[in-house]
Amino acid sequence: MFVPMIDLVGEYKKLQKQIQDALEKVFESGRFILGSNVEALEAEISLYIKTKFAVGVASGTDALHLALIAAGVGKGDEVITTPFTFVATTEAISHIGAQPVFVDIDPKTYNLNPSLISKKISKRTKAILPVHLYGQSADMDLILQIAQENGLRVIEDCAQAFGSEYKEKRVGSLGDIGCFSFFPSKNLGCYGDGGMIVTNDEEFFHKVKKLRAHGSEKKYLHSVLGFNSRLDEIQAAILRVKLKDADNCRKLRIKNAAEYTKLLKDKVVTPYKEDFALHVYNQYTIRVKNRSAIQEGLKSKGVASAIHYPLSLHQQEVYHYLNYTDQDLPQSTAAGKEVLSLPIFPTMTSEQIAYVCQCLEEFI
Repeated sequence: MFVPMIDLVGEYKKLQKQIQDALEKVFESGRFILGSNVEALEAEISLYIKTKFAVGVASGTDALHLALIAAGVGKGDEVITTPFTFVATTEAISHIGAQPVFVDIDPKTYNLNPSLISKKISKRTKAILPVHLYGQSADMDLILQIAQENGLRVIEDCAQAFGSEYKEKRVGSLGDIGCFSFFPSKNLGCYGDGGMIVTNDEEFFHKVKKLRAHGSEKKYLHSVLGFNSRLDEIQAAILRVKLKDADNCRKLRIKNAAEYTKLLKDKVVTPYKEDFALHVYNQYTIRVKNRSAIQEGLKSKGVASAIHYPLSLHQQEVYHYLNYTDQDLPQSTAAGKEVLSLPIFPTMTSEQIAYVCQCLEEFI
């Protein structure tokens, strides 16, 4: 049996007619940039996340980039964040001339450990950027409290957590700005790149709208130096179809994760879920000691797997200049040696899950 990490073809076939109908309407309209589908998707995402505003952009990375600029972060500033994330989180910080300041993770959730934030705040600190990793929200109450006490902005990286909740509030609605990625493998993914910024702050909303379209809210009038970061109509049309199925897909991911945990309990370290969180399992990530041998064994049996992430960002060559050691960030360093993500997707069957677990047990 072959079990992929994610079955995008199966998901497409399930919604094939609706997607094709939506695309046909786009092609017939002749409007491909910032049209009615983008506007409708922004309204629908805003309603779903429960924020006042939403702005479609070209990617999740751009969402973070523009959000930081809108929040007033710039050259010489510092942004506190996690080192255990995809590099896009810190690329956005570095590209505007700011510096990422790494805080170690909670070893159970792999999210930013809020109890370690205060001692990393300096006169240059401008924002905190938590990542809701693998589909589970960071512990936001303390993060928000620290930010308020120190006059800092909170920008949520929700790239892996569409539909996730913290104390019954959707991620993205908790901080000043929330940033989503619609990369194809995400819980809500398009068929290319795409992203969304959500906020309750009208000033941020207008800033981001200008920034995404060459610094202009009115054609040929440019008040700030902007970017070309517009979500296109084709991707927006696809996302609108998939959004209608998002809660059902979330339910299926949670069900599949529960099946995994039942079969793997006491055999490996399974994902830990906080009581305050609705975990949506963009990744089902276990922890093992002999990871390389296990991954090779699974591959020999036709089971895909992935490592999210093999190197903590402080270990990446691009960030060597920050001079962090593994001893500075011991939990992130240890996690990078042991985490292993197993296949999980809404159309996954119980037979596939049982097969993955059976193969995994052979190599533990």
